Amino acid sequence: MGQRRVVLTGLGVISPVGNNVPDFWGSLKNGRSGVGPVTRFDASGYPSRIAGEVRDFHPEEQIDAKSLRRMDGFVRYALVAALEAVSDAGLEVTDANRYRVGVLVGSGVGGLSVLEDQHTVLMESGPRRVSPFFIPMLITDMASGQISIRVGAKGPNLCVTTACASASHSMGEATRIILHGDADVMIAGGTESAVTPLGFAGFCAAKTLSTGRNDDPEKASRPFDADRDGFILSEGAGVVVLEEMEHAKARGANIYAEVAGYGLSGDAYHQVAPDPTGVGPAKALVMALEDAGVNPDQVDYINAHGTSTGLNDPMETKAIKLALGEEAARATAVSSTKSMTGHLLGAAGGIEAVACALAIRDGVIPPTINHDHPDPECDLDYVPNVAREAPVNVCMSNSLGFGGHNASLVFRRID
Repeated sequence: MGQRRVVLTGLGVISPVGNNVPDFWGSLKNGRSGVGPVTRFDASGYPSRIAGEVRDFHPEEQIDAKSLRRMDGFVRYALVAALEAVSDAGLEVTDANRYRVGVLVGSGVGGLSVLEDQHTVLMESGPRRVSPFFIPMLITDMASGQISIRVGAKGPNLCVTTACASASHSMGEATRIILHGDADVMIAGGTESAVTPLGFAGFCAAKTLSTGRNDDPEKASRPFDADRDGFILSEGAGVVVLEEMEHAKARGANIYAEVAGYGLSGDAYHQVAPDPTGVGPAKALVMALEDAGVNPDQVDYINAHGTSTGLNDPMETKAIKLALGEEAARATAVSSTKSMTGHLLGAAGGIEAVACALAIRDGVIPPTINHDHPDPECDLDYVPNVAREAPVNVCMSNSLGFGGHNASLVFRRID
């Protein structure tokens, strides 16, 4: 089979800072926040009343009305992002190749909105009124299923659910599928639509969300800042086209970067709290570097998980130091784009992979906005407040999920 390599050839995004890749990237480069007051429901009784909602989203432009009625929001986001990525890649799925094109799009929560709606129907009107499409709309694998149906991809079709690491694990496992020879192309990433009354209440009850800046939402997500007080619940999808490199070159595809390394580990520590030592994420980082054959001092940029919580940010700082070594860690630019997008849960790694690909393409490192009061425990170069022009040849992306799920990816420029 020879030595196979995997590259990124298509990007797609639905997010609080833009519903396509150019708008998304423009917002990140200019430090624009997508956080605002919750508008989907009355949040006046909630401790946190702000979120990163997707706005001005018009799926009816690409999905027929009948199909839309049978899709929860997380599937709609995934499908529109996937169609952008497929178009960007110039990928045509035909009878000749459809069994070599697969889909692996994850979600942390799945169809929470339809769950809430149909539970209300059950309680108010009885079991006979529950929609026959309730289960197909709810289950987390349906994003992958609907994408495959729409584009006609009959290759490997899976779903990964590892909370906030879902998208990164999905892209990593999709890369392995291509490397193993089971597909030449994989449409991969993550999607989420959990800004709902119940979803919001659950995260509020867990005391994970920012509550101190309801009147100043754009300043609320502040990773690595001493005044951070929790993350911002957001929604959207990030989907990419991964392709075997020679396959991509043969059809003249544009190549953004190589997916050069993938590492994963588990904390075995706590349901929701990360191991404060950072050993688990550090292991994933080291595995990814070794998989890519990259030395720590070759890493130009790390797109951190950077949630803006009291527990995550110092722990992740420790993990980066453990993995790269103190000297290399301090010389590496680290930023959290969640400062602008909020936390898209199972979709976070997807949009952050897009940011990494574009950082490599343009030589621009997106900033960590709202970094006004450095935390002594968080003492790396977080690219504060303003984007930085700098060559990016090797970039890493970290994703960490409830349950102790850790994933790291290495993206590398191909000249």
